[in-house]
Amino acid sequence: MDASANQRWKRRKADRPQEILEAALGVLAEKGYAGTRMEDIAHRAGVTKGTIYLYFENKEAVLKALVRTSIGTTIDQVKENAERFEGPAPELLRFVLTAIGQFIMTSNHVVLPKIVIAEAGNFPEFARFYREEIIDKGLALLSAVIGRGIEHGEFRAIPSGHAARLCIAPLLLAAIWRTTFAHLDSEPYDYQGLFETHIETLLRGLSAEEALA
Repeated sequence: MDASANQRWKRRKADRPQEILEAALGVLAEKGYAGTRMEDIAHRAGVTKGTIYLYFENKEAVLKALVRTSIGTTIDQVKENAERFEGPAPELLRFVLTAIGQFIMTSNHVVLPKIVIAEAGNFPEFARFYREEIIDKGLALLSAVIGRGIEHGEFRAIPSGHAARLCIAPLLLAAIWRTTFAHLDSEPYDYQGLFETHIETLLRGLSAEEALA
């Protein structure tokens, strides 16, 4: 094997886990967690089932890796940027929600929350994993941003945990709509408009100045 062919083989091997995950996402979106078999993922990825087991212990490990490398990575990146943000809390909250909204609008991984909701009753351990890895981290980030605004007198004094859930609810609705009902829309839904309206309405409701008006 010449040097260039060997380098291509190494690149191919390094890319294989991500190729398997992308194949798994497609199968999961079509068949759901319960209906997906490792054989299906292997066929979609163009590899043998044994190859998948070189990287992932079982189907649950595949789904967990999908969650960590997509939604989990997005939350970690947003959190890292939020910790460096030096502007006012309203603008920080706008940044966080816009970043999450962008993921919902553009990523094919947005189907994962739908899969979790559909399968939570049958696979409680995975539901617990998703709760700890994604939901709890996301709510903690939003609660911290809202708490910062309350502390600085920018937001009214309200329970930050409740407010964090209000922040995310329309975004979750958009994710479910895009993956469940969008194909029935007579024209493409304006998710960007929804997110902008949500953020403006939310910030007005949180504003300490509005509370004094």
